[in-house]
Amino acid sequence: MQLLFFSSSFCDPCIQTRAVLDQASRLVPALKIAELDVAGNIEEAERAGIRSTPTVIVLNDTGSEVFRAEGPPTLNQVLAALAKAV
Repeated sequence: MQLLFFSSSFCDPCIQTRAVLDQASRLVPALKIAELDVAGNIEEAERAGIRSTPTVIVLNDTGSEVFRAEGPPTLNQVLAALAKAV
């Protein structure tokens, strides 16, 4: 399972999201998190339909999106999304 975290350097809610994702990665060691700054990854952000930061997308093993959160997700939201991705 993979988690894409679209962020930006000026985004205060991104700091909160990083903390939640750090907790999730400690609870789920198999989790792979890719943080992508939208300014440096414009094409990827456009392909993913990113409209705001932070945006978190959880993908299952086939690469299908199973969860999307615009704004800081809660730890419970992330863990439930990861369960869907398995």
